[in-house]
Amino acid sequence: MHMNKEIYDIAIIGSGPAGLSASIYASRYKLTNIVFGKVSGGTITEGHKICNYPGYEDISGMELGMKMFNHAKKEGGQTSTESIVDIKKEGDVFKLLTDTNKEYFSKTLLLATGTERNELALASGGRYLGKGLSYCATCDGMFFRGKRVAVVGGSSSATMSAVMLSDIAEKVYIIYRGEELRGEPAWAEQAKSTENVEVIYSTNVKELFGEDRLEGVKLSLPYKGSEELKIDGLFVEIGSQPNIALANELGVEVDDSNYIIVDKEQKTNVEGVWSAGDCTTNSNQFKQAVVAAGEGAVAASSIYRYLKSLT
Repeated sequence: MHMNKEIYDIAIIGSGPAGLSASIYASRYKLTNIVFGKVSGGTITEGHKICNYPGYEDISGMELGMKMFNHAKKEGGQTSTESIVDIKKEGDVFKLLTDTNKEYFSKTLLLATGTERNELALASGGRYLGKGLSYCATCDGMFFRGKRVAVVGGSSSATMSAVMLSDIAEKVYIIYRGEELRGEPAWAEQAKSTENVEVIYSTNVKELFGEDRLEGVKLSLPYKGSEELKIDGLFVEIGSQPNIALANELGVEVDDSNYIIVDKEQKTNVEGVWSAGDCTTNSNQFKQAVVAAGEGAVAASSIYRYLKSLT
């Protein structure tokens, strides 16, 4: 059935820290592997500054992601920017179909699919996407030099984005529904102490307005006597959800919050399928690059032992 087709030891779906770490370890175990992912380095590449990855006191997310990607390639892992759109098991082998209609075959799978950003649940949102509304401060911040912008959210991602934007924009607001910023205290403290950053607490964005592009937002509570806040750009950092479309297709079990259930070896309930990174139930849901990389390493080790047990 698979004559003249290469059968990889591991097909890794996801090119972030979990997937790339797994590829590095797999290659060193002499396991043939291929990593699928549209973005080399995954969503960590959108990070303005990473200050908590061991060995790097201060490095951009793009640089760290590319270092991981190049390391995986140097060790011998293959990579593809195709997306996997369908997976079927044929006997003891998984057949993967890509968005370019190519087929790949593998003995095992590692789902390192990460998470997808939550979108702002406003009917007017789609109208302003790319016209003042953004989900990536690192990608789009440069377009707002000298402008007034706002970040929605109170997590580390939100405060990090606000600090980064403060170097570009004239004024940065953080609009947060809570009473105190959450996430890493270091980023929260830096945001609050930055002169041109202002936090608006206990408030939601309830509407966007503007003619051809975003001109401002309407708030759930008045700010300085007005429910309208005039801004040129709005950056959304309101969390994320695990990307589990392929897991569902394979019959992989997820918990009530849709995170992929794995054991201490990163194994799922489906024979031959492992998972690692932000999409799993492991590591106390601590969504950090160092944690994802650790889970990827554990998964590769587990897969190595599994494949050896079959020979």
